[in-house]
Amino acid sequence: MTEIYLDGIYTGKCDNAEELVQSLKEKRRNNVLPAQMNIAYHEDKNEIQLNLDGGRVRRPLIVIENGTPKLTDEMVKDIKEGKLTWSDIIDRHIIEYLDAEEEENAYVAISKESLTKEHTHLEIDPVLILGVAASLLAYPEKDRGDRLNYGSRMIVQSTGIYLHNYLLRDDTTSHLLIHSQRPITSSQTTNATGLATHPTGQNLIIAIMPYYSYNIEDSIVINKSSLERGLGRSLFIRTYITESRRYWGGQEDEIGIPDPEVRGYKSEEKYSMLEEDGIIPPETKVKDTDVLVGKTSPLRFLGIQKEIRMGIKDRRENSLTVTKGEECIVEKVILTSTKDGNTLVKVSVREPKIPEIGDKFASRHGQKGVIGLIVPEEDMPFTKDGITPDIIINPHAIPSRMTVGQLLEIVAGKKGSLEGKEQDSTAFKGNADEIRHELKKLGFRDDGKERLYNGITGEIIDAPILIGMGYYQRLYHMVSHKIHSRSRGPVALLTKQPTEGRSKEGGLRFGEMEKDCIIAHGAAVVLKERFSSDKTQIPICKECGITAIQDKIKNKMYCPLCKGSKIVNVDMSYAFKLLLDELRSMLIYPQIVTED
Repeated sequence: MTEIYLDGIYTGKCDNAEELVQSLKEKRRNNVLPAQMNIAYHEDKNEIQLNLDGGRVRRPLIVIENGTPKLTDEMVKDIKEGKLTWSDIIDRHIIEYLDAEEEENAYVAISKESLTKEHTHLEIDPVLILGVAASLLAYPEKDRGDRLNYGSRMIVQSTGIYLHNYLLRDDTTSHLLIHSQRPITSSQTTNATGLATHPTGQNLIIAIMPYYSYNIEDSIVINKSSLERGLGRSLFIRTYITESRRYWGGQEDEIGIPDPEVRGYKSEEKYSMLEEDGIIPPETKVKDTDVLVGKTSPLRFLGIQKEIRMGIKDRRENSLTVTKGEECIVEKVILTSTKDGNTLVKVSVREPKIPEIGDKFASRHGQKGVIGLIVPEEDMPFTKDGITPDIIINPHAIPSRMTVGQLLEIVAGKKGSLEGKEQDSTAFKGNADEIRHELKKLGFRDDGKERLYNGITGEIIDAPILIGMGYYQRLYHMVSHKIHSRSRGPVALLTKQPTEGRSKEGGLRFGEMEKDCIIAHGAAVVLKERFSSDKTQIPICKECGITAIQDKIKNKMYCPLCKGSKIVNVDMSYAFKLLLDELRSMLIYPQIVTED
């Protein structure tokens, strides 16, 4: 007997599974059962799964009956003329939606030409096999699967025009590519997803060759003059927010230039750029820790009655400041109020970002790399027509990763830029042989290779080099957002160890493996300093091995257990002292045996 489950709940059994599944599917196609229902028969587990629940990803496929698709050429004509709609086709079950589970029982044909009697469904278009991001890649069927995964992740990380009304918005952070371009080689989904009007990259002249080993591994060499003309130039916009809150006891924050008597007053220079209302005006240049909005807050845990009774008018400095390490220009200031009636101030700042060594670029084929060197144009290799590449990538990036699509994109981009036409690179549609044939007609080699001259020596380079147009994206991982170092700085309250993270001026973690490297170098003395960031002296009772107590009034140390005064100071890490405290809180007695 075959077990039947409805939404994962055991419902019953049957002895003719295949007949039942077939009749259920027919009932669904005759609108007796809901169209949202998906039926899957797992022969290996001997169970039927009926799914009606939400959260399943379903995709449309054309139904095949006796080896012929239900969607006829007349219907396609009617759709084009607007006589038939998508809903009509779904209602008539010409196209049906399958979820991942039912798709296991389906035999799907990629194209009409490959149809046989066994097929149950036909793809509307083979590009629908891919997701949204992967379908935007150029010639994806010519690349390896893992590279497409990387490529679709990187499209998501690229800087571009994310929305046309960005000037009206106040997103927390946003990146804008200034001279963004639509790709010469693009897929049909580029228009469907709006990427044609919201581009995410630039068409660059790419040469594939080594350059004095500055593009070793995955790094790229970039043309300095191209950068000066605006290659990869972007804006980083960040919005800072502050609110003047009301507290219980009738106290509230005050927005304005703080009084010099206020606790934590910075310096007159820090508030010099603020206007009378305590808010910075637009188009002001600011750098790290400069004040954007002056604000004072009441001291914590102090009611208004106490304030009047004690005669204190004590307040603390609580201004909104620029994040450490940023230099930017104030873009706009928004004054509004929250639903509780509190004043809300938003300050947007912009920071121009010019690509520098260490910034990340990527093609649409999962070929990512950072800038290894910025070369003056006169030192770059050039063709007989005097064309210099914008970027040079390493040939070793191609064979092991098998991204043939990138080579094809460069050749297609070359043909497209010479003809002034966009090239179609949709999955399963591009015609590689045609491109090569056309390129030959234009007077170039059919493989896109040319003779290049060494820009430094002027000599001809022995090997012919592939040079053409490719679409490159600047990703938002930038050196200026990640560079970080410190000598001394704040420590965490609980563990007395340095804080973590760039925003908190944190230390760089020096772990077990880094320690091994230092020892291997024979520089073990360095570790004395590195591993004592929270060194502390703890008084320990010699008899009981427990932390002693200091009586501040009598000014003496004693043991809480034996009340004795045989106490020694022991050097230990503060984190270890914390461990002892936690063990004691769990009723474990950690005894420290001290030496004489």
